Amino acid sequence: MKYPLMRNNILREDLDAMIEHLKQDDPILTNGANCREFEKEWSKWLGVKYSVFVNSGASANLLSMTMLKIKYPEGGEVIVPPLTWISDVASVLQTGFTPVFVDINLDTLGMNSDAIIRAITPNTRAVFLSHIQGFDALTDDLLQELKRRGIYLIEDVCESHGATHNNKLCGSFGWMSNFSFYYAHHMTTIEGGMISTDDEEVYESIRMLRSHGMVREAASDKTKLAYKITNPELNPDFIFAYPAYNMRNNELGGILGRKQLPRLDENVKLRNRNNERFLSKLNQNKFFVGFKLLGASNYAFNLIVKEKNPEYMNHLMNTLKNEGVEFRRGSAGGGNQIRQPYLKDIVPNNYHLNFPNTEHVHFYAMYIGNFPTMPLDEVDSITKIINEA
Repeated sequence: MKYPLMRNNILREDLDAMIEHLKQDDPILTNGANCREFEKEWSKWLGVKYSVFVNSGASANLLSMTMLKIKYPEGGEVIVPPLTWISDVASVLQTGFTPVFVDINLDTLGMNSDAIIRAITPNTRAVFLSHIQGFDALTDDLLQELKRRGIYLIEDVCESHGATHNNKLCGSFGWMSNFSFYYAHHMTTIEGGMISTDDEEVYESIRMLRSHGMVREAASDKTKLAYKITNPELNPDFIFAYPAYNMRNNELGGILGRKQLPRLDENVKLRNRNNERFLSKLNQNKFFVGFKLLGASNYAFNLIVKEKNPEYMNHLMNTLKNEGVEFRRGSAGGGNQIRQPYLKDIVPNNYHLNFPNTEHVHFYAMYIGNFPTMPLDEVDSITKIINEA
């Protein structure tokens, strides 16, 4: 593929650091000191008190919803976008909540804030907001309304490391926030994710939930002592507070995260530079270019065809394939999640048609690879192929 979605973002120095760790006589490989240091360094970078390193962004989603279930064992509604990765919606279903979908704005690919506010009911437990493809999906009105009503905000920032709202990093606004370090994302631990929060109770619970629900995984001695006192018949090393999961990461992931994090801010600048060049070169008569770039941390080049023309869309996709330009139609998660088989018996027939912006993206949008090492002349070559198709 001449123009792939991603080129290798793991440097030789990253590999050397992992090799040096493995050269030790008795290296620790499971969750250990490097994982803990990565959590601290990530929290400092993000501007939050606590972070918990896990094995994927999808696991971070599920742990967040599990924490919400602890708060609301009776269940309730969680507002989610129809344009997102499956694990956002799946984690809502897996924990017994009811997903309530809200259509997106084209300029951010995120949920429309006014529509979110209109969708809130007495049964709303949280808004699970995705920052899609590096765009800031927050608004001040939404933040103020959620605070006023006492409704939790959970941020999915898996595709948007470094995006900001009002000059503050996305992922530092919510009750919890989730990040992914999958290979193709802004930075990588190969597979991996992070949950961040300022809530100490959440932090302690997530640490236990990450590791079978074991109380010994809590950071607080006070928490451990409380469980020990109330369960005197149990071995303190094997007290399980929750019927939980094994979602730990490992030392090699921690080392890789620590090596990549210092490069993140500069890489975001390079991604944004490329995206601004891409949008400036696009034919604005054919393609939507009115994205909200303020606070963005570009993940990929987003291409939205204005006209609903299936023949032209097929021609464009065939041209890109022939020219070696890799793309993903439908943007995040393959388009409208409501069309997916796993929701067939959960939403009414043809319910997907109630979300016109998401439907347009599903059929007439795609993303194309953007990465820090991409030279500007390569950006120009891609836009030339697109404009001449």
